[in-house]
Order: sequence, then C-alpha cells, then structure tokens
Amino acid sequence: MAFIPHTEADVAAMLGAIGVARLEDLFDEIPAELRVKSLAGVPEALNEMEIGRLMSERARADGTALSFLGAGAYEHHIPAAVWAITTRGEFYSAYTPYQAEASQGTLQMIYEFQSMIAQLTGMEVANASMYDGASATAEAALMAVRANRKSKSARILVPATLHPHYRRVAVASASNQGLKFEELPYGSGDGVTDPAALAKYDGQDITALVIQQPNFFGRLEDVDALTDWAHARGIFVIAVVNPTALALLKPPGEWGTRGADIAVGEGQPLGVPLSSGGPYFGFMTTRVEFVRQMPGRVVGRTLDSAGREGFTLTLQAREQHIRRAKATSNICTNQGLLMTAATIYLSLMGPQGLARTAAAAHARARELVTALTRVSGVRVAFTGPCFHEAVLQLDRPVAPVLRALANRGIFGGLDLAGYYPELGNALLVCATETKTSADIERYRSTLSETLQTVRAA
Repeated sequence: MAFIPHTEADVAAMLGAIGVARLEDLFDEIPAELRVKSLAGVPEALNEMEIGRLMSERARADGTALSFLGAGAYEHHIPAAVWAITTRGEFYSAYTPYQAEASQGTLQMIYEFQSMIAQLTGMEVANASMYDGASATAEAALMAVRANRKSKSARILVPATLHPHYRRVAVASASNQGLKFEELPYGSGDGVTDPAALAKYDGQDITALVIQQPNFFGRLEDVDALTDWAHARGIFVIAVVNPTALALLKPPGEWGTRGADIAVGEGQPLGVPLSSGGPYFGFMTTRVEFVRQMPGRVVGRTLDSAGREGFTLTLQAREQHIRRAKATSNICTNQGLLMTAATIYLSLMGPQGLARTAAAAHARARELVTALTRVSGVRVAFTGPCFHEAVLQLDRPVAPVLRALANRGIFGGLDLAGYYPELGNALLVCATETKTSADIERYRSTLSETLQTVRAA
C-alpha cells in the first residue's frame, strides 16, 4: 500500500490518547547528552525533480572504472531478465513464508533454489540460504561440532589459504562457543595447503578440516587427497566453494572416496550485482544424515489431502520455533530476494550456460596473467592451475601502484600486504567473462606506464 504520512491532527490525537504533549516526551528517558542535536550533511528537503537530479549526479560520480578486483565478490554478466523478474511485486515484497497456504510461490522458489544448489554441489540436501559466505563458513564449523559425534575437541583445521574475512568471521562467531581454529600453512611455491603440515595431527582428536576450492589465491587444492586424509582419521570435511567454478570443477559431494560432509559458499556470483559490498547471500548443503544439525530452515515438497502438490517449511531448528537452548543457530531467515535472483539466474543459464561462463572466465584470467607478466617487474607468485584469480608479485609496493591505476580508471586488484605480508609486494587479480581482450590490453599498457612513474622500493 502507498505510504500516507500522518497529519498534525492525527499525531495530536495519538499523543493525546497516550497522554503526552510532544513526540519528544516519548524519549525523555534518554539523557540529553546522548541525544543527537542534528544530522550533519543531511540537506534540506528536496522535491521529486531535485531528488532525481541529485541521484543522477551521484551515479555519474561513481564513474565506470574497469575492475579487476575479485577476492570473493565477482563481476559477472547478469541477464536483464533476472532482476526484471526478481523485482516484480510478488517476489520483491514477499515476507518470510510462515503461512504456507498464502506463500506457495515463495516456498516453491526456495525449494527450486535448494534443489539447484544441491545439484550444483553434488550434495544431498540444501537449506534456504544463509546471510553470506563468511557466516555460512562459521555456521558450518559449529554444525560440524554438533554432527561429528566421534570428536570431542571442537578443533577446526583452517588453511591460511581460506579467505581472510571468512577466517575472521568464523573466529568471531564461534570461538566464544568453545571452537578452536588452528591454521594450516601453504606452500610458498604453489600456494596450496602443505600436505606435510597435516602429519602432526595424526592420532589427534580433530573435528573438521576446511577446504576452499578454489582457494583465496585462486589456486586449486588437491581436494581428493585432503578429503580422504581427513575421513581416514574421523575428521569432517567442510568445503567452501565458488558456485561458478563448480560448473567445471568436481563438486564437493564427489571429493575423495566419500565426498565432503558440509559444503558452503558465497552465492553472489549467481546473479547478484556488485553493490558497494552487499548484500550478498550464502548457501549451505550437507548429507541427509546431518540435516537436523543444519542451521536455518528447509522447504519440502509434499501432497495435500486431495493429492495436490504443495510446499511447506519442513525443518526449522532455530530459536524462533523451538527452545533457545535446543536451536542449532540464531540464523533467523534467509536472504530471500537474493536467493530468488540466484534461482532465476540458474534457471536462465542452465548447466551449459554456467559452464560457458566459467570457461570464459578461466580463459580471460589466463589471458590477463599472460599479459601482465609481460610487463617488466611483474611475475606470477605461484605455479600451477588457477580458476579466474591469480597472485602477482611486483618489484615495488603495491598500494601506490593501485592508487595510480585508480586515477586512470582501473581497479587493478587487491593489495595482499595486510593479509599476507610474507608474500611481499603481492597483488590478487581477477578476470571474468565480462572482460575483453581490449580491457586486458588497456590494463597491461596502463600498468606498464604506471610502473615507470611509481618508484620501486
């Protein structure tokens, strides 16, 4: 319904019924020194035409920089139909589907999402999505502690090649609940988890091993060997995966002899645009034997008394539905709108379209690395296969180079100095199917010119 503001008479009548003279009296318990006197930077009221002009000016100010950033948020082509459908009122304003008889469309959409994500990951069951990839990883660690009944230690092995933000969120979310996160080193030459570092854990009580594929450096881990090593010792495997890459790579449900136990990831590549940091959404899948330990909720398909197909919330082991002490998590809802966009995106792309997108992204990344390493002072940090990201090393500090590139309309990648200082002047670059050969050549030539003006260390 349209928003109709209250008139002064309406407000006066409501205040009279409450028994106060002014709106400010409703907040009299807040000390005066804690109240905000004014909102700095908020302009005077504007009419519709003025607002439209202001927003257009702000949008133009953002510019159209050429971006080679990745690191967990990826620029992919999104067919126009995805958000044309997603923003229809039926989806755009739909609330959480507690009342099944009034929410069949939303419930079916979630069910289709679960089915596609389960198929993409090669796992048996998926939930109705999570907040984002980082929190999904933290929830997977908590779930592993509940589900791995053979382990009592709550020790989680986390490779240093897992996304740094995911590691920080996991520690912040779960360490106060008794989980202990122990970091595994990576090989300096290949940028993947060092198998030799696992030997010291033989015979110890370890609850779970996290494996990111591709890892934060864009490198491909030996997931089969890592998974079988873990399962041979009673250790759960938590897979953290890129959904686009799964169109080409082996899904976590097929890793090793038995497959991963839990698979999570960030769904942003599936039809969600880059939007100044979000919102994004996470996904989580597992084996059916562990479904009751999975946080969030699950939508199921059934038949009613007349034999007609219907959808309903099936499992909801969260604090809104059961006693707080029995809840698996405080995950309150799923990122419904973004999940809807992902479902439409996957439906439109299909397996072949997603595979073509992944293959094109991989090809562009190889082209990018080849081009940039032709520039004097740039080399590849790690040898071996990648997906659509790679780490480069420069012969001078990265930050001033990136600033100079940004001034010329290119976001050149992520400076890894704050995350992996041991790599020196390291730069994480990414290319997807959205980049052309002309884009890559523009980056190469601009980088070459920039390195001639930015002093070496």
